[in-house]
Amino acid sequence: MKRLVKISLVLAFTVILLGAYTRLTDAGLGCPDWPGCYGHLLVPSASSDVAAANLAYPERPVETVKAWNEMVHRYFAGSLGLLILWIFIKAFKEAHEKRIRITASVLLALVTFQAALGMWTVTMNLMPVVVMAHLLGGFAVFSGLYLLHLMLNQPQKIASATQRTVSVIASVALVVLVAQIALGGWTSTNYASLACTELPICEEGWQQRITLSEAFSVPEADNYEYGVHAYEARMTMHVVHRIGAAICTLALLALVAGLAAQRRIPGTPKAMFLISSLLAIQVLLGISNVMFSLPLYVAVAHNGVAALLLLSLVRVNLQLSGRSPEVMYG
Repeated sequence: MKRLVKISLVLAFTVILLGAYTRLTDAGLGCPDWPGCYGHLLVPSASSDVAAANLAYPERPVETVKAWNEMVHRYFAGSLGLLILWIFIKAFKEAHEKRIRITASVLLALVTFQAALGMWTVTMNLMPVVVMAHLLGGFAVFSGLYLLHLMLNQPQKIASATQRTVSVIASVALVVLVAQIALGGWTSTNYASLACTELPICEEGWQQRITLSEAFSVPEADNYEYGVHAYEARMTMHVVHRIGAAICTLALLALVAGLAAQRRIPGTPKAMFLISSLLAIQVLLGISNVMFSLPLYVAVAHNGVAALLLLSLVRVNLQLSGRSPEVMYG
């Protein structure tokens, strides 16, 4: 079961990166049906199959590269779902701790709902709320697997009074990070990542063009591909995401400062270094996205580092709650 969880963790991280790659290459509707692709398990390649697909979906003719991007993501996500089902079965056969069985059950429910969100992403033509929920669901599955990994490999521990004080900062930092990931997802799914092309906030006069009510609304549309909001709304999304990034940076730095008071715990300096390093990389990737007009692999890496930052905070919060090992980062 430990090996299964480790494999699932790697696979979940891969699915997050593939999901970002699919979204950023505009391949979210590369296959207009679900779970197959134009009625096939593989992307149609024979000329007769392509002709039939184009006839069945005249508004969405076959684009082989986009279709494969979408299907590879689905294959990996489906494999992850099967692995989590296997973990769930083994948890009830082998695990004696109730918390492990509960976590495995929640994971199975999460990945099942994630599959439904994947279907709705296609059938509802990339509705931003659904796409963002799908993104957050992937991060939740990844975090849940990591939590299960910690439970399987580490003993429990009671936190000290000092740790409980720092745990408040860690909890706030975790909430702020999740909110920032959601803002990033909302910005990306509404195609607002390039709405502001200047640093540190946006182009001159952005303050007069803020439209929060429009930016966080979902206009009615038949298709949400490439976005349906006006420029001012997209600019607002981007500005809020940048302000959120500044707040998130301060929250994580406050956590690092709080951890500095916990140096007596073995592994705390390593935790501080890891969070600081990931934060620095994430800030640089965000700046690079703006300066170089959203390079594909930089944008994908921005998603991946966010996922790793989330795991680092999950572990710190678990350790400070008194339910993980004395060694914070062994």
